[in-house]
Amino acid sequence: MEEISTRELRANLAKYLAAAEAGEPVIILRDGTPAAALVPLSVVEAVDDAEDELLAREAAARLVDGTATVGMAEVLADIFETRQ
Repeated sequence: MEEISTRELRANLAKYLAAAEAGEPVIILRDGTPAAALVPLSVVEAVDDAEDELLAREAAARLVDGTATVGMAEVLADIFETRQ
């Protein structure tokens, strides 16, 4: 997996977008520290799908074992908390 600086990314964005589209993730460094990743959209979609599946399984397990249900406000708070 290639690592590049933010300066390199700005200078060659089209090149790195093409690499990501081709399935090659790129780690973006800020001051030498990994800060972000440029990955194929399919990876992001797979992670979102996996998260949805996990939440669905947890909800189903709670219904089966009789654990108290939670309201929509609590679900949304959990979702936004984990995405920050």
